[in-house]
Amino acid sequence: MFKKLLGAAAALALTAGLATAEGKTFYWVSHGGPADPVWTYFLQGAEAFAATTGNTVNTSFHSGDVPSQQEAVRAAIAAGADGICSTSPDPGSMVDVVAEARAANIPIINFNTSDSAPNWNAYVGGDLKAVGKAWAQYLVDKGLVKSGDFVWMPVEVPGASYGVEEEKGIKEVFEPLGITWEVTDATLDQAEVITRMTDYVTANRDKIKAMIGLGDMVTGSVKRVWDQAGVQPGEIPVVGWGNSLDTTQGVMDGYVNAGMWQDPQATSYLCLSSLLMEGDGIPLGFNITTGALYEKDTAMVYHTIMGGK
Repeated sequence: MFKKLLGAAAALALTAGLATAEGKTFYWVSHGGPADPVWTYFLQGAEAFAATTGNTVNTSFHSGDVPSQQEAVRAAIAAGADGICSTSPDPGSMVDVVAEARAANIPIINFNTSDSAPNWNAYVGGDLKAVGKAWAQYLVDKGLVKSGDFVWMPVEVPGASYGVEEEKGIKEVFEPLGITWEVTDATLDQAEVITRMTDYVTANRDKIKAMIGLGDMVTGSVKRVWDQAGVQPGEIPVVGWGNSLDTTQGVMDGYVNAGMWQDPQATSYLCLSSLLMEGDGIPLGFNITTGALYEKDTAMVYHTIMGGK
């Protein structure tokens, strides 16, 4: 279930100042899928933490399978984890397992997908409701949508925490203006994402005034979908997540107007670092909010971070 990331001896020699943390074992549990490009970057942050500090980080992906993720957290508790970083697959789905971790005096920090229902020690990541509101406000402020327009919102996992929270923020902006929208299921399979999005945009081209990509796979697929459907870059305004090279390139090429950078590597690193601090008796005591909306002029900054040229 879990993949171990072991810090190298050389890294230990270079980080003598973190000697008190040596030998600790943390668990990093994600609702995402290993084929989703953004989770490659989140995983990189966990790998960098393990290499730098010499601690063990056991990682696992659960591809939206809630019972599987709950069981992974329980397995971490049973193993006597020094701390757990976990996403929230569905709103409220982690209440019981978080309570079990806290009862065992194991710090458990929510990352990537905020969910206020469980009693987490803290949250590290984007404010998803604020992110959704920012996307909607961007489209309105730029004059890309107006009262009476229709906006398409594909997502990989309908009902998952991230899309639910983002839609709440979008609703605050769109509903008073009479702007309507539809959330559609794109799945977590890349080929199926492209097929479903192409079919939808082909069938509904006349009414779609803009698109908001509620997840990274859907936003990163825009160029391929547009090219297959015969949609020109910029013809349909697009905003959404921007944590992939496909999306940064799409922004630079004019297929996507703006992408939201979530600081995925930093989110994982900060979550695990916060567990170290909790273990030293220094409670985090506050949430750490990440993220920045970028357009064409700054897309190369994030393209470079993710390994682009």
